[in-house]
Amino acid sequence: MDATGLITFLLIGLVAGWIAGNLMKGRGLGLVGNLIVGVIGAVLGGILFDFLDITAGGLIGAIITATAGAVVLLFLMSFVKKA
Repeated sequence: MDATGLITFLLIGLVAGWIAGNLMKGRGLGLVGNLIVGVIGAVLGGILFDFLDITAGGLIGAIITATAGAVVLLFLMSFVKKA
């Protein structure tokens, strides 16, 4: 992965983490928290979309995939936190 791809991946993760934070808790987790949740969510979303045979292309598709994964990650984190 080149530098442009890495920066794009991190920016998508940041946006996805911010969106997921707003959807799940009503607020974000801060810049670093959003980035971490978004990047992990992007990987998780890619795995989930591949498993469900869903394709989402382009920048908007990448943001949707990453956001879906980040929402699932935040849900699992809140579930584990309550236990």
